[in-house]
Amino acid sequence: MTATARSRRGVRSLAGLVCGALAAGGLAAAGATALQPGQARASSHREAPLISADPQHDNTDVYAFVSPDKPDTTTLIANWIPFEEPAGGPNFYPFAEGSQHDIHIDSDGDGQGDLLYRWTFDTKTKNGNTFLYNTGPVDSLDDPDLNVTQTYDIELLRLKDQKVVSTTKVADDVPVAPSNVGKASMPDYKKLRDEAIRQVDGGGTAFAGQADDPFFLDLRVFDLLYGGDLSEVGRDTLAGYNTNTIALQVPTAELRQSKKQPIIGVWSTTQRKNAKGGWTQVSRLGSPLVNEVVIPQKDKDRFNASHPWNDADFLPYVTKPELPKLLQAIYKLPAPKEPRNDLVSVFLTGVKGLTMPPNVRPAEMLRLNTSIPPTGSPKRLGVLDGDNAGFPNGRRLTDDVVDIELQAVEGELLGNKNDLGDAVNVNDVTFGDTFPYVALPTSGSRGQLAKKKNGDDAARSALDGGAAVGSSTSGSDGPSDTLLIASASAGAAGVLLIGLGLAWWRGRMRRRGVV
Repeated sequence: MTATARSRRGVRSLAGLVCGALAAGGLAAAGATALQPGQARASSHREAPLISADPQHDNTDVYAFVSPDKPDTTTLIANWIPFEEPAGGPNFYPFAEGSQHDIHIDSDGDGQGDLLYRWTFDTKTKNGNTFLYNTGPVDSLDDPDLNVTQTYDIELLRLKDQKVVSTTKVADDVPVAPSNVGKASMPDYKKLRDEAIRQVDGGGTAFAGQADDPFFLDLRVFDLLYGGDLSEVGRDTLAGYNTNTIALQVPTAELRQSKKQPIIGVWSTTQRKNAKGGWTQVSRLGSPLVNEVVIPQKDKDRFNASHPWNDADFLPYVTKPELPKLLQAIYKLPAPKEPRNDLVSVFLTGVKGLTMPPNVRPAEMLRLNTSIPPTGSPKRLGVLDGDNAGFPNGRRLTDDVVDIELQAVEGELLGNKNDLGDAVNVNDVTFGDTFPYVALPTSGSRGQLAKKKNGDDAARSALDGGAAVGSSTSGSDGPSDTLLIASASAGAAGVLLIGLGLAWWRGRMRRRGVV
């Protein structure tokens, strides 16, 4: 055997020794992770294939209601970016820059927008040489430690036959409330949020920023309708996630056609620039869950790019819906007879005598009768429970739209009384009593903190990953002390094995005159 051949065999032996040593530590480290329970991930808001790959432009929900504390005004709310993990730095969750975030108002029932409120956002970074979103505690929106900031403009476009008649800027360079990084970074986040509430021209009030996702539901409906046996209900799968909110409160008289015709239609869209520099609509949302559970896969992207005045294209999905057939197949609940004209009133025309404007053109949007005063005791099932100020008369934050729509789909409006629902009846966080009404966002510093031992947290060790020695991590997202120490010990043993193996190999090569 030549010296070269012997040397190669020695290298292979050393490689095996190294791999084995690394495996001893690496498998223990992997075991520390693998033994921890995985975090469940829900899936919705991401209602169509194309927009699910572009969350920054994904419009998740729309709300429209007569303001409970200012009944001469109407509040419009639209949300973007689903499933914002609160600790998702370092970039967190800015609004899409260079795009158009629109809320449309149809004041005469013809399915076309008469008013359009448009938000555009601008981003500034003070220090590009740091990875930090903020470089110190942030006490105000103009704090120099807030490294990444956004502002927005709002334009009011008046339309006739979808042509712009006039454009008025109602807000200019208004600050956005930042993402809630954590308690150390933003010790008084409510103060920051309050600073972001601003008066705008025309007697309105505006807000843009992060908020707790106000939609409450159990998204396991997509697992064969709650597990196929109703075992998967009762958990708010959006709890703990945030979203980006724009909210506008305006005098109702500015939105409706007249006191005699007080019904408005509301929907929102997102436009972004295409490769040719033109604008392309990529997201559209009016009533909740329409694109998720009414529109089939083959037409979801087309629906997002379409306009309400063309919704006759999607009429068969409303009159012959899939969901009742699935409920019948899985749970043996008889599907109501088709065509489902009752659902046409819920999703397309409005309810006669309540939210249906004269000479209405069927179109998917939220319809709000602004002459119905708000109630001091809202009922979560809205109109189905005799509360005409609730969904499908507009949509309030507290309306349980999942239960309402499930019951309507199963024929509640046809006299088929039922109590279908997902057993999630309220949001995980209480809503506010004043504008913008949405709850504060969950902090990025949520979760279990390292515990001090005997009042002193100075006893840190590289072996326990920085956790306080002896602290319990039961129920936490991280590995236990025992697993961490075992992993580190195995890793140290691996290093020792590598060193011994290297010394042995070099000694052997010297004896053979190879090295």
